[in-house]
Amino acid sequence: MIQAPAKDRRARSRHDREIIALAVPAFGALIAEPLFVMVDSAIVGHLGTPQLAGLGIAAALLLTGVNIFVFLAYATTAAVARRVGAGDLPGAIRQGMDGIWLALLIGAAVVTVVLPTAPGLVGLFGASDTAAPHAITYLRISALGIPAMLIVLAATGVLRGLQDTRTPLYVAIGGFAANAALNAALVYGAGLGIAGSAWGTVIAQWAMAAAYLTVVVRGARRHGASLRPDAAGIRACAQAGVPLLVRTLSLRTVTLIATGVAANLGDTEVAAHQIILTLWSLLAFALDAIAIAGQAIIGRYLGAGDKEGARAACRRMVEWGIASGVVLGVLVILARPLFIPLFTSDQVVQDALLPALLVVAISQPISGVVYILDGVLMGAGDGPYLAVAMIITLAVFAPVALLVPTLGGGLTALWWTMALMMTMRMLTLWIRTRSGRWLVTGATR
Repeated sequence: MIQAPAKDRRARSRHDREIIALAVPAFGALIAEPLFVMVDSAIVGHLGTPQLAGLGIAAALLLTGVNIFVFLAYATTAAVARRVGAGDLPGAIRQGMDGIWLALLIGAAVVTVVLPTAPGLVGLFGASDTAAPHAITYLRISALGIPAMLIVLAATGVLRGLQDTRTPLYVAIGGFAANAALNAALVYGAGLGIAGSAWGTVIAQWAMAAAYLTVVVRGARRHGASLRPDAAGIRACAQAGVPLLVRTLSLRTVTLIATGVAANLGDTEVAAHQIILTLWSLLAFALDAIAIAGQAIIGRYLGAGDKEGARAACRRMVEWGIASGVVLGVLVILARPLFIPLFTSDQVVQDALLPALLVVAISQPISGVVYILDGVLMGAGDGPYLAVAMIITLAVFAPVALLVPTLGGGLTALWWTMALMMTMRMLTLWIRTRSGRWLVTGATR
Protein backbone atom coordinates (compact mmCIF):
# COMPACT_ATOMS: atom_id res chain seq x y z
CA MET A 1 0.00 0.00 0.00
CA ILE A 2 1.37 3.41 -1.03
CA GLN A 3 1.37 5.93 1.79
CA ALA A 4 1.04 9.68 1.34
CA PRO A 5 4.21 11.70 1.97
CA ALA A 6 4.69 12.80 5.57
CA LYS A 7 4.28 16.46 4.52
CA ASP A 8 0.85 15.74 3.01
CA ARG A 9 -0.23 13.77 6.07
CA ARG A 10 0.79 16.64 8.34
CA ALA A 11 -1.13 19.12 6.18
CA ARG A 12 -4.27 16.96 6.25
CA SER A 13 -3.95 16.54 10.00
CA ARG A 14 -3.66 20.32 10.43
CA HIS A 15 -6.74 20.89 8.27
CA ASP A 16 -8.64 18.19 10.16
CA ARG A 17 -7.91 19.83 13.50
CA GLU A 18 -9.08 23.21 12.19
CA ILE A 19 -12.24 21.77 10.69
CA ILE A 20 -13.18 19.87 13.85
CA ALA A 21 -12.38 22.82 16.13
CA LEU A 22 -14.68 25.10 14.14
CA ALA A 23 -17.37 22.69 12.89
CA VAL A 24 -18.32 20.92 16.13
CA PRO A 25 -19.23 24.07 18.11
CA ALA A 26 -20.86 25.53 14.97
CA PHE A 27 -23.20 22.53 14.78
CA GLY A 28 -24.29 23.09 18.37
CA ALA A 29 -25.05 26.75 17.68
CA LEU A 30 -26.92 25.96 14.45
CA ILE A 31 -29.54 23.83 16.19
CA ALA A 32 -30.34 26.56 18.72
CA GLU A 33 -33.01 28.30 16.59
CA PRO A 34 -35.03 25.10 15.90
CA LEU A 35 -34.80 24.30 19.60
CA PHE A 36 -36.28 27.72 20.44
CA VAL A 37 -39.32 26.89 18.30
CA MET A 38 -39.56 23.39 19.78
CA VAL A 39 -39.62 24.75 23.34
CA ASP A 40 -42.22 27.35 22.45
CA SER A 41 -44.34 24.67 20.75
CA ALA A 42 -44.08 22.28 23.71
CA ILE A 43 -45.16 24.95 26.20
CA VAL A 44 -47.83 26.63 24.08
CA GLY A 45 -49.20 23.24 22.97
CA HIS A 46 -50.62 22.72 26.46
CA LEU A 47 -52.67 25.91 26.17
CA GLY A 48 -54.80 24.46 23.38
CA THR A 49 -54.93 23.65 19.68
CA PRO A 50 -55.83 27.21 18.49
CA GLN A 51 -52.84 28.63 20.38
CA LEU A 52 -50.49 26.01 18.93
CA ALA A 53 -51.83 26.60 15.42
CA GLY A 54 -51.32 30.34 15.88
CA LEU A 55 -47.77 29.79 17.06
CA GLY A 56 -47.05 27.58 14.06
CA ILE A 57 -48.17 30.27 11.61
CA ALA A 58 -46.33 33.10 13.38
CA ALA A 59 -43.14 31.05 13.79
CA ALA A 60 -43.14 30.15 10.09
CA LEU A 61 -43.41 33.83 9.17
CA LEU A 62 -40.68 34.86 11.61
CA LEU A 63 -38.22 32.14 10.62
CA THR A 64 -38.75 32.82 6.93
CA GLY A 65 -38.25 36.55 7.45
CA VAL A 66 -35.09 36.12 9.51
CA ASN A 67 -33.56 33.36 7.39
CA ILE A 68 -33.78 35.56 4.30
CA PHE A 69 -31.15 37.75 5.96
CA VAL A 70 -28.76 34.92 6.82
CA PHE A 71 -26.30 36.66 4.49
CA LEU A 72 -25.54 38.89 7.48
CA ALA A 73 -23.67 35.94 8.98
CA TYR A 74 -22.19 34.55 5.75
CA ALA A 75 -20.91 37.80 4.23
CA THR A 76 -19.55 39.02 7.57
CA THR A 77 -17.70 35.75 8.18
CA ALA A 78 -15.90 35.95 4.83
CA ALA A 79 -15.01 39.66 5.13
CA VAL A 80 -13.74 39.38 8.71
CA ALA A 81 -11.78 36.18 8.03
CA ARG A 82 -9.96 37.86 5.10
CA ARG A 83 -8.74 40.67 7.31
CA VAL A 84 -7.74 38.20 10.01
CA GLY A 85 -5.64 36.35 7.42
CA ALA A 86 -4.08 39.66 6.36
CA GLY A 87 -3.10 40.34 9.98
CA ASP A 88 -5.46 43.32 10.35
CA LEU A 89 -7.45 42.57 13.50
CA PRO A 90 -8.65 46.16 14.04
CA GLY A 91 -9.88 46.20 10.42
CA ALA A 92 -11.53 42.80 10.91
CA ILE A 93 -13.51 44.00 13.91
CA ARG A 94 -14.35 47.29 12.16
CA GLN A 95 -15.70 45.23 9.25
CA GLY A 96 -17.75 43.19 11.69
CA MET A 97 -19.20 46.32 13.31
CA ASP A 98 -20.38 47.50 9.89
CA GLY A 99 -22.25 44.20 9.53
CA ILE A 100 -23.83 44.62 12.97
CA TRP A 101 -24.97 48.17 12.19
CA LEU A 102 -26.48 46.90 8.93
CA ALA A 103 -28.31 44.17 10.89
CA LEU A 104 -29.75 46.77 13.27
CA LEU A 105 -30.96 48.95 10.40
CA ILE A 106 -32.59 46.03 8.57
CA GLY A 107 -34.14 44.79 11.81
CA ALA A 108 -35.69 48.18 12.53
CA ALA A 109 -37.09 48.34 9.00
CA VAL A 110 -38.60 44.85 9.25
CA VAL A 111 -40.27 45.67 12.57
CA THR A 112 -41.91 48.78 11.11
CA VAL A 113 -43.33 46.61 8.31
CA VAL A 114 -44.45 43.62 10.40
CA LEU A 115 -46.28 45.44 13.22
CA PRO A 116 -49.00 47.05 11.08
CA THR A 117 -49.24 44.23 8.54
CA ALA A 118 -49.39 41.31 11.00
CA PRO A 119 -53.11 40.56 10.40
CA GLY A 120 -52.60 40.53 6.63
CA LEU A 121 -49.51 38.30 6.86
CA VAL A 122 -51.37 35.83 9.06
CA GLY A 123 -54.30 35.93 6.66
CA LEU A 124 -52.04 34.79 3.80
CA PHE A 125 -51.74 31.44 5.60
CA GLY A 126 -55.50 31.01 5.70
CA ALA A 127 -55.56 30.87 9.50
CA SER A 128 -58.86 29.89 11.10
CA ASP A 129 -60.89 32.41 13.09
CA THR A 130 -59.79 30.75 16.32
CA ALA A 131 -56.07 30.54 15.48
CA ALA A 132 -55.62 33.94 13.79
CA PRO A 133 -55.81 36.13 16.95
CA HIS A 134 -53.14 34.03 18.66
CA ALA A 135 -50.92 34.16 15.57
CA ILE A 136 -51.27 37.96 15.36
CA THR A 137 -50.49 38.38 19.05
CA TYR A 138 -47.40 36.18 18.88
CA LEU A 139 -46.17 37.76 15.62
CA ARG A 140 -46.50 41.35 16.80
CA ILE A 141 -44.71 40.75 20.09
CA SER A 142 -42.02 38.51 18.58
CA ALA A 143 -41.35 41.09 15.86
CA LEU A 144 -39.72 43.21 18.57
CA GLY A 145 -37.01 40.55 18.77
CA ILE A 146 -36.19 40.61 15.04
CA PRO A 147 -33.44 43.26 15.36
CA ALA A 148 -31.86 41.14 18.09
CA MET A 149 -32.05 38.03 15.91
CA LEU A 150 -30.33 39.85 13.04
CA ILE A 151 -27.67 41.29 15.36
CA VAL A 152 -27.02 37.72 16.52
CA LEU A 153 -26.58 36.62 12.89
CA ALA A 154 -24.09 39.40 12.12
CA ALA A 155 -22.19 39.04 15.40
CA THR A 156 -22.00 35.28 14.88
CA GLY A 157 -20.39 36.04 11.51
CA VAL A 158 -17.86 38.32 13.22
CA LEU A 159 -16.80 35.62 15.67
CA ARG A 160 -16.70 32.91 13.00
CA GLY A 161 -14.47 35.18 10.92
CA LEU A 162 -12.24 35.55 13.97
CA GLN A 163 -12.07 31.71 13.98
CA ASP A 164 -14.22 31.49 17.12
CA THR A 165 -17.23 29.18 16.99
CA ARG A 166 -17.15 28.31 20.69
CA THR A 167 -18.55 31.62 21.92
CA PRO A 168 -21.64 31.34 19.66
CA LEU A 169 -22.19 27.84 21.07
CA TYR A 170 -22.07 29.11 24.66
CA VAL A 171 -24.40 32.00 23.86
CA ALA A 172 -26.81 29.63 22.09
CA ILE A 173 -26.89 27.29 25.09
CA GLY A 174 -27.52 30.22 27.45
CA GLY A 175 -30.21 31.61 25.16
CA PHE A 176 -31.95 28.24 24.92
CA ALA A 177 -31.97 27.81 28.71
CA ALA A 178 -33.24 31.37 29.27
CA ASN A 179 -35.94 30.96 26.63
CA ALA A 180 -37.22 27.75 28.21
CA ALA A 181 -37.28 29.23 31.73
CA LEU A 182 -38.89 32.52 30.68
CA ASN A 183 -41.54 30.80 28.57
CA ALA A 184 -42.58 28.54 31.43
CA ALA A 185 -42.62 31.41 33.92
CA LEU A 186 -44.53 33.88 31.75
CA VAL A 187 -46.99 31.45 30.12
CA TYR A 188 -48.00 29.57 33.27
CA GLY A 189 -46.53 31.45 36.24
CA ALA A 190 -47.68 34.90 35.10
CA GLY A 191 -50.68 33.53 33.21
CA LEU A 192 -49.90 35.50 30.04
CA GLY A 193 -50.69 32.64 27.66
CA ILE A 194 -49.24 32.79 24.16
CA ALA A 195 -48.19 36.42 24.72
CA GLY A 196 -45.96 35.19 27.55
CA SER A 197 -44.26 32.76 25.20
CA ALA A 198 -43.57 35.58 22.73
CA TRP A 199 -42.23 37.91 25.42
CA GLY A 200 -40.00 35.16 26.83
CA THR A 201 -38.47 34.55 23.41
CA VAL A 202 -37.95 38.28 22.78
CA ILE A 203 -36.18 38.73 26.12
CA ALA A 204 -33.95 35.71 25.45
CA GLN A 205 -33.10 36.99 21.97
CA TRP A 206 -32.11 40.44 23.20
CA ALA A 207 -30.06 38.85 25.99
CA MET A 208 -28.18 36.83 23.34
CA ALA A 209 -27.64 39.98 21.26
CA ALA A 210 -26.32 41.78 24.35
CA ALA A 211 -23.90 38.93 25.07
CA TYR A 212 -22.56 39.03 21.51
CA LEU A 213 -22.23 42.81 21.54
CA THR A 214 -20.32 42.66 24.82
CA VAL A 215 -17.77 40.28 23.29
CA VAL A 216 -17.42 42.30 20.08
CA VAL A 217 -17.17 45.66 21.88
CA ARG A 218 -14.46 44.31 24.18
CA GLY A 219 -12.51 43.13 21.14
CA ALA A 220 -12.96 46.50 19.44
CA ARG A 221 -11.64 48.38 22.47
CA ARG A 222 -8.73 45.97 22.86
CA HIS A 223 -7.62 46.52 19.27
CA GLY A 224 -8.56 50.17 18.97
CA ALA A 225 -11.33 49.62 16.40
CA SER A 226 -14.07 52.24 16.04
CA LEU A 227 -17.59 51.35 17.12
CA ARG A 228 -19.31 54.20 15.28
CA PRO A 229 -21.44 53.49 12.23
CA ASP A 230 -19.61 54.08 8.96
CA ALA A 231 -21.89 54.75 5.98
CA ALA A 232 -19.38 53.51 3.41
CA GLY A 233 -18.69 50.34 5.37
CA ILE A 234 -22.38 49.60 5.93
CA ARG A 235 -23.06 50.19 2.22
CA ALA A 236 -20.23 47.80 1.29
CA CYS A 237 -21.69 45.12 3.58
CA ALA A 238 -25.09 45.55 1.98
CA GLN A 239 -23.62 45.29 -1.52
CA ALA A 240 -21.77 42.09 -0.57
CA GLY A 241 -24.97 40.68 0.89
CA VAL A 242 -27.26 41.26 -2.11
CA PRO A 243 -25.98 38.28 -4.17
CA LEU A 244 -26.26 36.02 -1.13
CA LEU A 245 -29.79 37.30 -0.58
CA VAL A 246 -30.64 36.31 -4.17
CA ARG A 247 -29.12 32.87 -3.53
CA THR A 248 -31.15 32.43 -0.34
CA LEU A 249 -34.40 33.52 -1.96
CA SER A 250 -33.80 31.07 -4.81
CA LEU A 251 -33.29 28.26 -2.29
CA ARG A 252 -36.49 29.25 -0.47
CA THR A 253 -38.33 29.18 -3.79
CA VAL A 254 -37.15 25.61 -4.35
CA THR A 255 -38.61 24.58 -0.99
CA LEU A 256 -41.89 26.39 -1.65
CA ILE A 257 -42.27 24.78 -5.09
CA ALA A 258 -41.58 21.32 -3.66
CA THR A 259 -44.11 21.83 -0.86
CA GLY A 260 -46.69 23.14 -3.34
CA VAL A 261 -46.23 20.11 -5.60
CA ALA A 262 -46.54 17.76 -2.61
CA ALA A 263 -49.77 19.50 -1.59
CA ASN A 264 -51.18 18.86 -5.07
CA LEU A 265 -50.37 15.17 -4.74
CA GLY A 266 -52.68 14.76 -1.74
CA ASP A 267 -52.87 14.96 2.06
CA THR A 268 -50.88 11.76 2.59
CA GLU A 269 -48.07 12.95 0.31
CA VAL A 270 -47.82 16.42 1.81
CA ALA A 271 -47.73 14.94 5.33
CA ALA A 272 -44.93 12.56 4.33
CA HIS A 273 -43.15 15.38 2.48
CA GLN A 274 -43.18 17.57 5.58
CA ILE A 275 -41.58 14.80 7.64
CA ILE A 276 -38.86 14.27 5.03
CA LEU A 277 -38.27 18.02 4.75
CA THR A 278 -37.81 18.22 8.53
CA LEU A 279 -35.26 15.40 8.43
CA TRP A 280 -33.54 16.92 5.40
CA SER A 281 -33.14 20.20 7.33
CA LEU A 282 -31.66 18.35 10.31
CA LEU A 283 -29.14 16.58 8.07
CA ALA A 284 -28.30 19.95 6.54
CA PHE A 285 -27.25 21.29 9.95
CA ALA A 286 -24.52 18.65 10.23
CA LEU A 287 -23.19 19.41 6.73
CA ASP A 288 -23.56 23.16 7.14
CA ALA A 289 -21.36 23.08 10.24
CA ILE A 290 -18.44 21.92 8.08
CA ALA A 291 -19.36 24.57 5.49
CA ILE A 292 -19.15 27.25 8.20
CA ALA A 293 -15.67 26.02 9.06
CA GLY A 294 -14.92 26.34 5.35
CA GLN A 295 -16.07 29.96 5.23
CA ALA A 296 -13.76 30.93 8.09
CA ILE A 297 -10.74 28.89 6.98
CA ILE A 298 -10.87 29.82 3.27
CA GLY A 299 -11.36 33.51 4.03
CA ARG A 300 -8.32 33.48 6.33
CA TYR A 301 -6.09 31.71 3.78
CA LEU A 302 -7.05 34.08 0.98
CA GLY A 303 -6.61 37.10 3.24
CA ALA A 304 -3.08 35.85 3.95
CA GLY A 305 -2.43 35.46 0.20
CA ASP A 306 -2.05 31.68 0.46
CA LYS A 307 -3.75 30.24 -2.62
CA GLU A 308 -2.23 26.79 -2.22
CA GLY A 309 -3.34 26.62 1.41
CA ALA A 310 -6.88 27.55 0.31
CA ARG A 311 -6.84 24.85 -2.41
CA ALA A 312 -5.56 22.21 0.02
CA ALA A 313 -8.15 23.16 2.64
CA CYS A 314 -10.89 23.01 0.00
CA ARG A 315 -9.83 19.51 -1.11
CA ARG A 316 -9.75 18.25 2.46
CA MET A 317 -13.14 19.71 3.30
CA VAL A 318 -14.68 18.13 0.20
CA GLU A 319 -13.37 14.79 1.44
CA TRP A 320 -15.03 15.55 4.77
CA GLY A 321 -18.26 16.42 3.00
CA ILE A 322 -18.36 13.20 1.01
CA ALA A 323 -17.53 11.07 4.05
CA SER A 324 -20.11 12.89 6.21
CA GLY A 325 -22.73 12.44 3.48
CA VAL A 326 -22.08 8.71 3.27
CA VAL A 327 -22.32 8.33 7.05
CA LEU A 328 -25.54 10.38 7.25
CA GLY A 329 -27.08 8.44 4.36
CA VAL A 330 -26.33 5.11 6.04
CA LEU A 331 -27.73 6.40 9.35
CA VAL A 332 -30.96 7.46 7.65
CA ILE A 333 -31.42 3.97 6.18
CA LEU A 334 -30.49 2.07 9.35
CA ALA A 335 -32.37 4.30 11.80
CA ARG A 336 -35.58 4.72 9.80
CA PRO A 337 -37.53 2.10 11.87
CA LEU A 338 -36.67 4.14 14.96
CA PHE A 339 -37.42 7.72 13.94
CA ILE A 340 -40.34 7.31 11.49
CA PRO A 341 -42.81 6.26 14.26
CA LEU A 342 -41.80 9.41 16.18
CA PHE A 343 -43.29 11.53 13.39
CA THR A 344 -46.37 9.50 12.46
CA SER A 345 -48.23 6.31 13.35
CA ASP A 346 -50.26 6.42 10.13
CA GLN A 347 -49.21 3.39 8.10
CA VAL A 348 -50.32 5.00 4.84
CA VAL A 349 -48.05 8.00 5.46
CA GLN A 350 -45.20 5.69 6.45
CA ASP A 351 -45.59 3.71 3.23
CA ALA A 352 -45.44 6.92 1.17
CA LEU A 353 -42.47 8.10 3.20
CA LEU A 354 -40.10 5.15 2.87
CA PRO A 355 -39.14 5.18 -0.85
CA ALA A 356 -38.69 8.96 -0.87
CA LEU A 357 -36.59 8.70 2.27
CA LEU A 358 -34.24 6.30 0.47
CA VAL A 359 -33.74 8.94 -2.23
CA VAL A 360 -32.70 11.41 0.48
CA ALA A 361 -30.25 8.87 1.91
CA ILE A 362 -28.71 8.11 -1.49
CA SER A 363 -28.23 11.80 -2.29
CA GLN A 364 -26.49 12.71 0.98
CA PRO A 365 -22.91 12.42 -0.41
CA ILE A 366 -23.94 14.88 -3.15
CA SER A 367 -25.36 17.18 -0.47
CA GLY A 368 -22.08 16.92 1.41
CA VAL A 369 -20.12 18.21 -1.59
CA VAL A 370 -22.69 20.97 -2.23
CA TYR A 371 -22.59 22.35 1.29
CA ILE A 372 -18.79 22.31 1.42
CA LEU A 373 -18.26 24.02 -1.94
CA ASP A 374 -20.99 26.52 -1.07
CA GLY A 375 -19.10 27.37 2.13
CA VAL A 376 -15.75 27.55 0.29
CA LEU A 377 -17.07 30.05 -2.27
CA MET A 378 -18.79 32.07 0.45
CA GLY A 379 -15.51 32.22 2.34
CA ALA A 380 -13.87 33.46 -0.85
CA GLY A 381 -16.50 36.20 -1.15
CA ASP A 382 -17.73 34.76 -4.45
CA GLY A 383 -21.35 35.76 -3.83
CA PRO A 384 -22.23 36.90 -7.38
CA TYR A 385 -21.36 33.48 -8.80
CA LEU A 386 -23.35 31.72 -6.06
CA ALA A 387 -26.39 33.84 -6.96
CA VAL A 388 -26.11 33.04 -10.68
CA ALA A 389 -25.51 29.33 -10.01
CA MET A 390 -28.60 29.11 -7.79
CA ILE A 391 -30.77 30.90 -10.34
CA ILE A 392 -29.63 28.42 -13.00
CA THR A 393 -30.39 25.54 -10.65
CA LEU A 394 -33.85 26.93 -9.90
CA ALA A 395 -34.51 27.31 -13.64
CA VAL A 396 -33.74 23.61 -14.16
CA PHE A 397 -35.56 22.37 -11.07
CA ALA A 398 -38.83 24.32 -11.30
CA PRO A 399 -40.23 22.95 -14.60
CA VAL A 400 -39.18 19.39 -13.80
CA ALA A 401 -40.78 19.50 -10.34
CA LEU A 402 -43.97 21.10 -11.64
CA LEU A 403 -44.32 18.28 -14.18
CA VAL A 404 -44.40 15.60 -11.46
CA PRO A 405 -48.21 15.67 -10.92
CA THR A 406 -48.86 16.06 -14.64
CA LEU A 407 -46.82 12.97 -15.50
CA GLY A 408 -48.45 10.96 -12.72
CA GLY A 409 -45.38 10.92 -10.48
CA GLY A 410 -45.68 10.65 -6.73
CA LEU A 411 -43.70 11.79 -3.70
CA THR A 412 -40.69 9.67 -4.62
CA ALA A 413 -40.54 11.30 -8.05
CA LEU A 414 -40.70 14.72 -6.38
CA TRP A 415 -37.72 13.88 -4.19
CA TRP A 416 -35.80 12.66 -7.23
CA THR A 417 -36.26 16.19 -8.58
CA MET A 418 -34.83 17.47 -5.28
CA ALA A 419 -31.85 15.16 -5.85
CA LEU A 420 -31.58 16.64 -9.38
CA MET A 421 -31.55 20.11 -7.84
CA MET A 422 -28.66 19.17 -5.53
CA THR A 423 -26.79 17.57 -8.43
CA MET A 424 -27.16 20.78 -10.45
CA ARG A 425 -25.82 22.77 -7.50
CA MET A 426 -22.88 20.41 -7.20
CA LEU A 427 -22.02 20.73 -10.89
CA THR A 428 -22.18 24.53 -10.93
CA LEU A 429 -20.10 24.80 -7.75
CA TRP A 430 -17.57 22.20 -8.92
CA ILE A 431 -17.05 24.04 -12.21
CA ARG A 432 -16.28 27.24 -10.32
CA THR A 433 -13.88 25.69 -7.83
CA ARG A 434 -12.05 23.84 -10.62
CA SER A 435 -11.62 27.11 -12.56
CA GLY A 436 -9.68 28.73 -9.73
CA ARG A 437 -11.36 32.08 -10.35
CA TRP A 438 -12.51 32.18 -6.74
CA LEU A 439 -8.89 32.34 -5.53
CA VAL A 440 -8.74 36.11 -5.12
CA THR A 441 -6.28 37.08 -2.40
CA GLY A 442 -6.02 40.15 -0.20
CA ALA A 443 -7.66 41.76 2.82
CA THR A 444 -10.66 42.65 0.66
CA ARG A 445 -12.02 41.00 -2.46
